[in-house]
Amino acid sequence: MIQNQIQSGGYEVDLFVEAPDYDLICIICRGVLRCPVRVACNHIFCKKCILQWLKRQETCPCCRKPVSQNLMFVMFRLSKAIGRLQVKVFLPSPWHQCRNTPQGCAAIFPLSEEYLHSSTCPFERLLCPHLGCGTRVLRRDADSHACACPHWTQLCPMGCGTQLSRTTQPQHNCYRELQQRYEAQRSRQRTIAAALRRKMTRMQSTMAHMRRQVGLICESLEVLEECEEQEEEESPGEGTSSSSNSSTASSTSSSSS
Repeated sequence: MIQNQIQSGGYEVDLFVEAPDYDLICIICRGVLRCPVRVACNHIFCKKCILQWLKRQETCPCCRKPVSQNLMFVMFRLSKAIGRLQVKVFLPSPWHQCRNTPQGCAAIFPLSEEYLHSSTCPFERLLCPHLGCGTRVLRRDADSHACACPHWTQLCPMGCGTQLSRTTQPQHNCYRELQQRYEAQRSRQRTIAAALRRKMTRMQSTMAHMRRQVGLICESLEVLEECEEQEEEESPGEGTSSSSNSSTASSTSSSSS
């Protein structure tokens, strides 16, 4: 009976706290309607059940009228109403029972909240998230296990990036280590700054020497220019005196003759 319901798709009647109405029973699988659909003759069946039935014969199981898959309609409101029915978790059949029943779960909840219950069930066994542990504990005991797990690790909450464990956490002093790193970094910065200052001093000395050399070169060029100007001024005077002397001599020679 149960195996037939599993193959067909209807819910077990024993799944519910109160016996469902007869109108909610699928005539094919004798279970509570699951994903109910209405055919052209207004009879309602589980969707999976009627599809399997139509593979054998295309007539309604109740009135034997012809049934077409194109004229089937899903009953959404009826499906929601069935989903609000209270169901039992602890059942002899493993089909709809909570998977944490062996751990002691015996909750009662609406069928529509089955997934929500399974995701929050306190009897769910969870794998310890700490690397290397591998222990599975109940969800309700997860916090206490995390406090005592020998594989517990955590990043330093002060933000230094150190991965802490049970053994290293008591000795870890984030402020002291950060202060030491800060002092070491400051020492390196001071060394670099001193080297830069020495280099700048050498560069300034070199530039001052170059300025002095450029000044001397400029003075030398000025002296040369002055000498050249004086020579140019003296050269025209010498030419004039020689011409006057030659003219005087020619006049004297003509008068004597």
